[in-house]
Amino acid sequence: MGKTINIQPVTRIEGHAKVTIQLDDAGNVVDTKVHILALRGFEKFCEGRPIEEMPRITTQICGICPWAHHLASSKAGDACLGVTPPPAAVKIRRLMNNISYVGDKILHFYFLAAPDFVIGPDADYSVRNVMGIVQAAPDIAKQVVRMRQMAANMLEHFAGRAIHPTLSLPGGVSKPMTEAERQEMLPQAQELLEFAKFSIKFAKENVFPKYLDAIKTIGVIKVGYLGTVTEDGSHEIYDGKLRLMKPDGSYEDFAADQYLDYIGEWVEPWSNLKFPYARKWGKPKLSLEDPVAIYRTNCLARINVADRMATPLAQAELEEFRAAFGRPAHYTLLYHYARLIELLQSAEQAVELLHDPEITNRDVRAPITLKAGRGVGCVEAPRGTLIHDYECDVNGLITKVNLIVGTTHNNAAINLSVNQAAREFIKDGKYDQGILNKVEMAIRAYDPCLSCATHRLDGGVAVEVTILDAQNEVIEQLRN
Repeated sequence: MGKTINIQPVTRIEGHAKVTIQLDDAGNVVDTKVHILALRGFEKFCEGRPIEEMPRITTQICGICPWAHHLASSKAGDACLGVTPPPAAVKIRRLMNNISYVGDKILHFYFLAAPDFVIGPDADYSVRNVMGIVQAAPDIAKQVVRMRQMAANMLEHFAGRAIHPTLSLPGGVSKPMTEAERQEMLPQAQELLEFAKFSIKFAKENVFPKYLDAIKTIGVIKVGYLGTVTEDGSHEIYDGKLRLMKPDGSYEDFAADQYLDYIGEWVEPWSNLKFPYARKWGKPKLSLEDPVAIYRTNCLARINVADRMATPLAQAELEEFRAAFGRPAHYTLLYHYARLIELLQSAEQAVELLHDPEITNRDVRAPITLKAGRGVGCVEAPRGTLIHDYECDVNGLITKVNLIVGTTHNNAAINLSVNQAAREFIKDGKYDQGILNKVEMAIRAYDPCLSCATHRLDGGVAVEVTILDAQNEVIEQLRN
């Protein structure tokens, strides 16, 4: 009889996931699914809230990337009320976004991804973790902790909170930056930039060359990409146009408030995570052989869709990356490489913004007048394109909310990558913990934030009950 392999929980990700791998009678993979059964429901309980509260409420969606939700929500509020924030406010928002990016990228590469590469994908799980990293490279680990703390302190000292911030709101930000604050933050930003330079150099010399075989075999799929670019096609994470690129590299650009014309969503009974797809590419198909209308977001997608990076050091790295892997690059584990290119650019941009004298201008909020309207706020969260779509009434009370979170965009691609990895490594019923970890690595590359992404309420709530016997074998699985 066939067999079901359960990987539960998936480790070193944000949120909770379970992978089920179905084997046939010969012990080969028939199908693989990633089950996300958590549910947040923010879209519903935000209804009736004042629009000015939304940037504070939606930071609670995620404790890992609250700044992305904070700024996307603020931008949706700007659009609903028809207000344009002053230039200094936009620069402050951009600065906070870049600093939060730096901390986030450091967290994922060193704490969540690095155990697979520094300790090794086949190492025992008891040492293949962050404590194993501390023991294997204590000096680097100390630097990592210090840099993470520095980024968090920069956010907290200026904005009041590093997590669940309250700084940004419709029309701008709540406080200007003083010259003393600028002078205090500038050397810290410089230090983060030096660490970003070290990180990508370290990875290129000590990590990626050793694992080219893994890069070329784990989770490999060929799908499209979605990301934000400026009018001239440069990489952008705060504001710009969306670019949807097909697997062959051709693309179409559109404004964020037109996303419903380009992006659809479907649901499956085994997950509370929706499945976005590219509407114009055909009926979506979750198939390894022919993945119609599937696309990816997050750092690899962003550097694929961008014509160039926005800063000189990051641009030099992009040129080297493209010389090695082409455009678009399809290897899933290259997300780790792309993440470090973005780390470098975010650190460069933080330094640039702190050198800009306009950032200390005291005009940081435009006056607002409550009115009925619809607004779409879009930023690039660390995990992908983040869309907040609000409608409000004449009193500024929210009547409708739609959220598409970065990880939600990647849901179909994650399932395809995990399916490919399982089929690649599990043969004739033979597998071990190292092989199952390679399946998990296909998920980790996307750095998913699964609690952040679960907003599905339509089509019912997915529930699964697994019944095991005394030998821990699956007797029956019940699903709604």
